[in-house]
Amino acid sequence: MSDVTVVPAERRVFIDKQTPQAYRAQAAAAEAAGAAAAEAGLDRGLVELVNLRVSQINGCAYCLDVHTRAALRAGETAQRLGVLPAWRDTQVFTERERAVLGLAEATTTPSDAALQEAAYGAARAVLTDQEISAAVWVAIAINAFNRVSIMSKHPVRRTAAN
Repeated sequence: MSDVTVVPAERRVFIDKQTPQAYRAQAAAAEAAGAAAAEAGLDRGLVELVNLRVSQINGCAYCLDVHTRAALRAGETAQRLGVLPAWRDTQVFTERERAVLGLAEATTTPSDAALQEAAYGAARAVLTDQEISAAVWVAIAINAFNRVSIMSKHPVRRTAAN
């Protein structure tokens, strides 16, 4: 085990606040990705599933908190959210949703060439060029936000509904 100095959360720099112009640019890119998804016909629920799946892979507690609530507002069910980490082993996602989730995972773990090729092949079979592009851009956007929140240690606090 190596010696690691852990910087307490209260000493972390919230990079979104420290460099707001960069954060605003990232937010604009995410907004454009969301607009591309809507234009391609990817509904809000599916976009939130991508946001959640990518955030699960990256271990971003803050984004998981935000996007779980957003997915529920978009009409996602507790069942689908609960089985999302094992989406391949369920029958609750359509072929199209599976293709989008596969692309999101491949975008998040680009060093896994076999996963990337399998996901792209599955996507090509059921998604249009516009849908593929939009799905990848949504995954890129949430990956960036995950890094902002993880490095800043954005807190997740208990809400009144918990």
